[in-house]
Order: sequence, then C-alpha cells, then structure tokens
Amino acid sequence: MKDYALFAFNGDIMCFAHVLLNALDLNGRGHRVRIVIEGAATQLIPTLSKEDHPFFGLFGKARALGLIDGVCRVCSNKMGTLEAAQALGLGLLDEMNGHPAMGHYLEQGFQIITF
Repeated sequence: MKDYALFAFNGDIMCFAHVLLNALDLNGRGHRVRIVIEGAATQLIPTLSKEDHPFFGLFGKARALGLIDGVCRVCSNKMGTLEAAQALGLGLLDEMNGHPAMGHYLEQGFQIITF
C-alpha cells in the first residue's frame, strides 16, 4: 500500500469535501493517509465542526480515524481559526517558518496531493 498526504489549501467547502471523501476512500483501501489543512482551507474548521453542517459527519469520521495530521499554525492564526483548531484537538503544524513542510512528508515516503 502507499502513503498519501493530502494538502488542502482551497477554502471552497466543496473542494474540501472531496479531500475528506478521498482520504476516507484511500484509508478504506488500506493506504496510509494524512490530511494537512493549509491556507484558506483553515477558515473551514469552525464550519465543519457544527453538527448541523452537511459535511460534519465526514469531518468527524476523518478526525476519528486520525486522518487529519494537523492545521497550519500561521494560516489558521491569520484566518482567525487557530483557537477553533485547538479546541477540536487538531495538531498545529509549523516546522517550516510557521507552516507545514511538504518535505517532512516526502522524507517519510508520502506522495503529496494538493487541493
């Protein structure tokens, strides 16, 4: 099986839904998957944590399976969602000047897919 790191930069909710769907599908097929929430996608964290949101279940399932590796510290701070990420127990990734480093995942053998 392969390892995939899905970097979600796009703040469009439909795009992020596809990140979740693909992560869950790949995981279900036996692949190791990590989601990294970056850029404008960090603004979606409070929305996706609301129980009445249509993608709440997908987000919760990805979290429960440990597929969300973390959230960009700088971008979530800039988008005003740092506290929401922390409240959900999402890790803050900051090894590259405050941002997640793709090199970290490449060194571990992950194939990177960006959304």
